[in-house]
Amino acid sequence: MASSRDRQRRLAREKLDRQMARRAARAKRRRQIQAGVGASVVLALVVVGSVWALGGFDRDPEENRAEPDVCAWTPQNAEGNGDLKDVGTPPTKGLPTSGTRPMTVTTNQGAPITVELDLAGAPCAAASIAHLAGRSFYDNTKCHEITAEGALRCGDPSGSGLGGPTYSFYDENVPDTPSPSPAADQPPAYPKGTVAMIASPPGANSSQFLIFFKDFNPTEPAYSVIGKVTGGLDVVEKVGALETVDNGSGAKVKPKTDVVIQSLTVGEPATTPAVTPAPAPSSPAAAPSATPSAG
Repeated sequence: MASSRDRQRRLAREKLDRQMARRAARAKRRRQIQAGVGASVVLALVVVGSVWALGGFDRDPEENRAEPDVCAWTPQNAEGNGDLKDVGTPPTKGLPTSGTRPMTVTTNQGAPITVELDLAGAPCAAASIAHLAGRSFYDNTKCHEITAEGALRCGDPSGSGLGGPTYSFYDENVPDTPSPSPAADQPPAYPKGTVAMIASPPGANSSQFLIFFKDFNPTEPAYSVIGKVTGGLDVVEKVGALETVDNGSGAKVKPKTDVVIQSLTVGEPATTPAVTPAPAPSSPAAAPSATPSAG
């Protein structure tokens, strides 16, 4: 018969075994939970890494697809200049930046003058002229100057030299300063037939432009080249030969016979790259002396 002491030892042993079994079960459960958590963390890291690699954390897709601005239009205060005309502003995005665009200027002086606008060199000037032409901005306006540089100046409905739309834009395609000792075959900065913007102050271009009827090679080019005449240059030369009178400010640059733009239209862009005007014999000329304008 087992003694009381032996029975107590057996019960204590059984109790210890039960405790050890419970501890072992808890430890196994903890390991299972930790393994499950670890697997979940690894899976989550794999998913996050895949999303990151595929650009899931990039900026908003709509924002990424947004087109960049091609041109910027600077507002001009019409209250301070009554010769400015509000016709809205051209778009800033989605503008063509390659190839050419045809422009046709019909005057009261003969056949239409056709121009090839350079979309690669002056996309903003082309966009501005197309915008203004679409609103009949140039129609029935006068070319108010025959400049000393040998160009017909047009594009100011007021005829004051200060008119234009209520926005401006920066220079785009100003020729480089010529070499102090140019080569004999170096073309002038503005060959006959060149079309360029004119602005005052420099950089504030808007609607006014020049059509050169003779070569002009200044020491410091200041006009943005926007295209070239492709037809009707003889009409421009004819206008350039007209007698001029005082424009009211002491400058003898106003055509005595009115030169009226009956219509100015701009066609659809073409993919053919603009062709650089053929070199012409150069002759030294003075720096720009056209009267100030709003551009």
